[in-house]
Amino acid sequence: MSKASPADIMPLATVMARLRDPDTGCPWDIAQDFASIAPYTIEEAYEVADAIERNDMAALCDELGDLLLQVAFHSRMAEQAGHFTLQDVIDGITQKMTRRHPHVFGQNARREDGHAQWEAIKAAERAEKESDPSALAGVANALPALLRAEKLQKRAARTGFDWPDTVGVIDKIVEELDEVRAATTQADRTEEIGDLLFAVVNLARHLKVDPEAALRAGNAKFDRRFRAMEQQAGADFAALSLEAKEDLWQQAKRQEKTP
Repeated sequence: MSKASPADIMPLATVMARLRDPDTGCPWDIAQDFASIAPYTIEEAYEVADAIERNDMAALCDELGDLLLQVAFHSRMAEQAGHFTLQDVIDGITQKMTRRHPHVFGQNARREDGHAQWEAIKAAERAEKESDPSALAGVANALPALLRAEKLQKRAARTGFDWPDTVGVIDKIVEELDEVRAATTQADRTEEIGDLLFAVVNLARHLKVDPEAALRAGNAKFDRRFRAMEQQAGADFAALSLEAKEDLWQQAKRQEKTP
């Protein structure tokens, strides 16, 4: 693989400009706007995460290219509307990373863990830009729900609003589960299950477990075991009784644990 200079991103910008040319470009690309492209941007970010989880470096290279295309696409639309250019995006993030790492780029640079300093600088920058004085300001509504819950809790915890240990969090989960059981309407059930999920994310945060990664692993486990059940039963799987399916599920679990 050839080594590329940072300037080599510009041919991608040229391709994007051609695709968005009102006279000679691609009709589909021309018709898009920020809102229509945003779901693709989110999807590509998840595909990057999936490639990392599978430790597939060839796929990761490909998916990072797809994600980079999203940056070029949004930047080109912004340039056409007179807002900013791809170069502005590159310059902005370069300056931000330099500004937020004074322990690396500052006059008195020294090798240390700069996470606390990063958060302090980030908070100061946010205070300058945000009209919302809340500690929760800037936690984007569009984030995946599990991730947003975790970020909201972390922000609240910085103000001292947090459980001192996991005991209180677990008690809260039990309380929320009881409220789910007691709910009598669909609206109440929806609300209480939301509270329950929020409390579970809180427990994951206290235990330093990434809730999104944990749920992905749970999904993968279910997928793997269910497929094993289907393979064991063959074409008659759907016709089996629930008890028979449960037996197959337990077999699948035992097979996974067998060295």
